[in-house]
Amino acid sequence: MPADQHGDPFENRLSAALRQAGGTFDSPRTGLSTAGAARGRRMQLQRRATIAGSTAALALVGVGGALLVPWDGAPAPRPSSVAATGSGTKPAYSADDVVRTLQKLLPKGKFGRTAARGTGEGLPPLAVGVFDDGKGEGSVSVGLDRIPADAGEVNPSAAVMPCPDGEQTGLDSCRTELLSDGSALTVYQGYEYPDRREDTKAWGADLVTPAGHHVSVVEWNAAAEKGKPVSRPEPPLTTAQLKTLATAAEWRRIIAAVPEESVKPAPSAPRAEPDVPSRRMLSVLRMTLPEKLKIVSSGGQEGFAYAVVDDGKGESYLQVNLQLNMSDAAGRLYGSDAETLPDGTRVATRQGPGEKGGEGVVMWTADTMRSDGRRVVISAFNASSQSTAATRPAPPLTVAQLRKIALSPDWDVLGG
Repeated sequence: MPADQHGDPFENRLSAALRQAGGTFDSPRTGLSTAGAARGRRMQLQRRATIAGSTAALALVGVGGALLVPWDGAPAPRPSSVAATGSGTKPAYSADDVVRTLQKLLPKGKFGRTAARGTGEGLPPLAVGVFDDGKGEGSVSVGLDRIPADAGEVNPSAAVMPCPDGEQTGLDSCRTELLSDGSALTVYQGYEYPDRREDTKAWGADLVTPAGHHVSVVEWNAAAEKGKPVSRPEPPLTTAQLKTLATAAEWRRIIAAVPEESVKPAPSAPRAEPDVPSRRMLSVLRMTLPEKLKIVSSGGQEGFAYAVVDDGKGESYLQVNLQLNMSDAAGRLYGSDAETLPDGTRVATRQGPGEKGGEGVVMWTADTMRSDGRRVVISAFNASSQSTAATRPAPPLTVAQLRKIALSPDWDVLGG
């Protein structure tokens, strides 16, 4: 579900996707655009997209062209310009160079470019194209960027896209591993639409190296991320091939050629990711829930917590998101129908169907933002998960109760 309750929080990401590097790059919007634990990260990613834009959006300003050619005989990538001896100038890679590199690294098949961008264009390099291995077309995108190190090296484990915690991930698979060179790699298999309203699958790989190289690969089992019918049962690359593609040394050479002035450090404020452990959020949730509700199970990740509760009339899934320093996005998140309290807190409530398509599932939400930009969003469902059938006619908490929980001052001491 979208970060705002009025549009569509992780979507418009997966608003797929993935981890932003240096405040200037978002991977295509799909990887973790799933419910449950993933929803908290989707909310963070949508806010990043507000600041920087997604790769899919960036691709629109790239260059187009059919250029449908067989893989065989594809030229090796080459710098478009080479620095003069002793000049210290970095070589540049054109949009065509980035495309050739992707074409060279793909398995045997046909590849048609749809958009691309090289180094030195003010925005991170990327290549987006349609690949056909003889079993149907699939869209493949590669986004490149460099994460500036605060001191010395980047911590890849902290910077790579993490897999969601708990059982409510909505992904078929997700694995993060530390490679022998110290790089961190996440490979996942998920879906473009969290409610599975279409069969479009989104699989990807996210790599961060100790030097700050950031490579994000995403593929779909359709000729485009959105707007095209499914053309094959699964995306064309296996998870092993995704890993091979993302870790190719060619991408690191291109990233190293990005001019220093194009590498913009992540803004120190506002901060997009609250470092609030889910256990602390669950502690507040327990304190603010009515006594009649018993917690059956719980979990979460930083900035997100969920609990399955039961009042004796059927289980209900609750989820809470906490974000800090969100004032700059308030105008987009809260419409004219939102309530503004005397202390400046904004409140929006919503009642509607669940996002994941569970039979008869409804979702009630209270979305609040304090005057300091602290945002607390709590949702309740009439089912034990978003994707299973309803267990009761309505959630055990009214919208008024959800509003009271979200406005509790107990949230104000977290992450501050």
